[in-house]
Amino acid sequence: MTASPFRCVLDLKASLGECPVWSVAEQALYFVDINAPSLHRYEPESGAHRAMPMPASIGSFGLRARGGFVVALRDGVWLADAQGKLERRIADAPYDPAHHRFNDGRVDRQGRFWVGSMNENRDANTGALYRLDPAAGALDPVIDDIMISNGLAWSPDGRTMYHADTPTRTVRAFAYDGATGTPSSPRVHARWDGETDRPDGGAVDSAGHYWTAFYRGGRVVELDGGGRTVRELPVPAMCPTMCAFGGPDLRTLFVTSARQERAPDELARLPQSGGVFALRVDVPGLPEPTYAG
Repeated sequence: MTASPFRCVLDLKASLGECPVWSVAEQALYFVDINAPSLHRYEPESGAHRAMPMPASIGSFGLRARGGFVVALRDGVWLADAQGKLERRIADAPYDPAHHRFNDGRVDRQGRFWVGSMNENRDANTGALYRLDPAAGALDPVIDDIMISNGLAWSPDGRTMYHADTPTRTVRAFAYDGATGTPSSPRVHARWDGETDRPDGGAVDSAGHYWTAFYRGGRVVELDGGGRTVRELPVPAMCPTMCAFGGPDLRTLFVTSARQERAPDELARLPQSGGVFALRVDVPGLPEPTYAG
């Protein structure tokens, strides 16, 4: 593997690290290990790290405006306090949890929580992308015919929503109506052909560039507003999972990674697989919105 510009800031060896979210208020990075399962809090300044165990697979989460989290577990969407203690379930799982679970998700600028599901058997496109509007209190399916929902992000002006179905090796862009939370007019933003060109979690910077982690591809790819590749950056793990911008000036790119189901010789060569990596970038990211419920 080509020398990587990323450094490992937390050698956690997570089975399936995912969903990094930067809290501007706390100057801390939150993320999950889906398989552990657990929600994690990491402070880059002090190096402090804390794991908050969860009772079931945790696909993603969002920060709440009033403190705590909205959490997507295998059995539904829950509210949790600032210590990760579950308070109440606000939406049941809209699938059979024997072979489906929630995956990638995040909050839009209007305070809604969006979360996708995935088919763990990978034998049919039975996943979907759902919207949880705190005002309505219902989990509504918005996009279906998905196998592994991923890559959710919004442009700086909030008028474009990005989404990926990882096995299709495609990131799509939608016109987004923030007032109603409605995506429309899908188009291909970027598509790849390589076996390991599998777009996982994504993030958008303040210039409108979309960053995606290639699961099994060992790299992060930066795309401009037109979907053209700006650069590809190798990561010291074959399975980077998602990007997030953080740090005091939002110019630190954090990347989570996985080590599940990787061969022993690969883990010997890339021993920090499952860690959290960081890289200073020139263009800052955007503050992460918070769930209004």
